[in-house]
Amino acid sequence: MAQQDLSGLRIAILATDGFEQSELLEPRRALETAGATTEVVSPRDGAIKGWNHADWGKSVTVDQSLTDADPKDYDALLLPGGVMNPDKLRMEPKAVDFVRSFFESGKPVAAICHGPWMVVEAGAARDATLTSWPSLRTDIHNAGGQWVDREVMVDRNLVTSRKPDDIPAFNREMIRLFAAGPQSAGALRGQGSAVSQRPQA
Repeated sequence: MAQQDLSGLRIAILATDGFEQSELLEPRRALETAGATTEVVSPRDGAIKGWNHADWGKSVTVDQSLTDADPKDYDALLLPGGVMNPDKLRMEPKAVDFVRSFFESGKPVAAICHGPWMVVEAGAARDATLTSWPSLRTDIHNAGGQWVDREVMVDRNLVTSRKPDDIPAFNREMIRLFAAGPQSAGALRGQGSAVSQRPQA
């Protein structure tokens, strides 16, 4: 598949301390290679520290304070996982509002591993089909969504994956979705059928 061109797109990466390192750094690299501009948005100032499998990892510079960030300035949103990262963010009303704004405007969102917790918290899991780290399955069901065990799932303006091993498939479908731009704005979840990407053998 030819590389999608994301030139001119500005992508927000919402994260805080405890993000899974590979789930931020590798998708960010893929987005920038495709021509996008990425900005780490966080309630923390200065830098946030990643989690690398079983211990603390690299720090990443915060480009934009969540306090000052306006969803209207961005074309798409990336939500990396890590248990601590989305668990902290879903307790921040401004972070939840930030995520909700992307769904309300029909802008594409990519969430991996525990990142879909923010999709649930924003009220955007209802009537959606998505995947995640398996421990989120009940949360997604309770929020009115359908959980599937696939390396990548695309449902309208949302792409999700389960874990770091899924990053190649996640990056591929994220870039494809972001290149397509906004879809059916005006509701958290519109009517439509899910499009699943077949797992690799």
